[in-house]
Amino acid sequence: MSRRFRVIVLSAAVALVLTACAPKPATTPLTPKRPLVLGMHAICETDANAKVLTGEVPSLARLGVNLLICEVDYWYAYESHPELRMENAIRKETIKSLLATCREHHIRLVPEFQSLGHQSWEKETFPLLTKYPQLDETPNKYPGNTGTDPWGTEFYCRSWCPLHPDLQPIIHDLYGELLDVFEADALHVGMDEVFIIADKDCPRCGGKSTAELFARAVNDAYDYIVRERGKEMMMWSDRLLDGQATGYGLWEASMNGTNAAIDMIPKDIILCDWHYELRYPRQSTPASNFPSTRIFVDKGFRVLPTSFRDVKALSRFIDESLAVPSDKVLGHLCTVWHPLAKGQYAKLRQLKAASKKIRKASTSPS
Repeated sequence: MSRRFRVIVLSAAVALVLTACAPKPATTPLTPKRPLVLGMHAICETDANAKVLTGEVPSLARLGVNLLICEVDYWYAYESHPELRMENAIRKETIKSLLATCREHHIRLVPEFQSLGHQSWEKETFPLLTKYPQLDETPNKYPGNTGTDPWGTEFYCRSWCPLHPDLQPIIHDLYGELLDVFEADALHVGMDEVFIIADKDCPRCGGKSTAELFARAVNDAYDYIVRERGKEMMMWSDRLLDGQATGYGLWEASMNGTNAAIDMIPKDIILCDWHYELRYPRQSTPASNFPSTRIFVDKGFRVLPTSFRDVKALSRFIDESLAVPSDKVLGHLCTVWHPLAKGQYAKLRQLKAASKKIRKASTSPS
């Protein structure tokens, strides 16, 4: 036997002994990923709508819904400002019944109040700017809620003036009442599709940065909800995206400079990143149809990607967002933008598709 051959045999024997003596690696069990959110956003415009939604909670729970965002805006029967109630406002007892049913089925219930923008819809101006017209960013402009705004788009929704000194006490009363009646640990403040901001004729906002004004509105809400009340804050995220760079355009992102506010607001706000269709001509990342999730995660935010009716777009959005390697992607949120009749919520095709995907992702190997 040659010397070289003896060395090889000896080395192999030593390796075998060491392998036999070494502790075996632990088997990694197939454990579910962290719990993912499957959310449902619903609007209640009357007390009857809220009662219907309460009856839908068990079927939503069976689909795996664990977050319900209930948008009430001015449709709650506010005690602090009864002048701001809409007709057939939702009663306190109805909210308590909805809350009890959600708790029974382990669903987190979060109220939503549309802030800054969406203070009107078509011809109707909502109570805040009707009762307090001085709080309008554009008082005495856009009669009948028609015309073209400064950014070249058809007039869409009125905004309140974020710098008016009389605004915040009223808004904090409304926020606080919703947090109390819902016994909520979070509040969704809306803030999507804000086109009317920094109007040149506003004596306080004219000539100021749209980004700084938008950040001011966000931070004022945050100071009350998070710093003063110790709750969590959620918001729609479209005004924090560059519509040109992402290819999202002016509806699902900003074309008037508010996107720079992304670096001016706290990072613990949950951003509900809504995109509804597969139609974007330009993207910052060619391989991605929805680059926004990664943009927000890279900035340090938690993100709840959000879809509407298009099941194909929803499926693609869920796949892309959950592929982002971060626990800051919380799951998925489905929306409806008008109250539904009894038995209709759990029949939504998009909710069923999201349920299937989120359940699969929650139980697949990490």
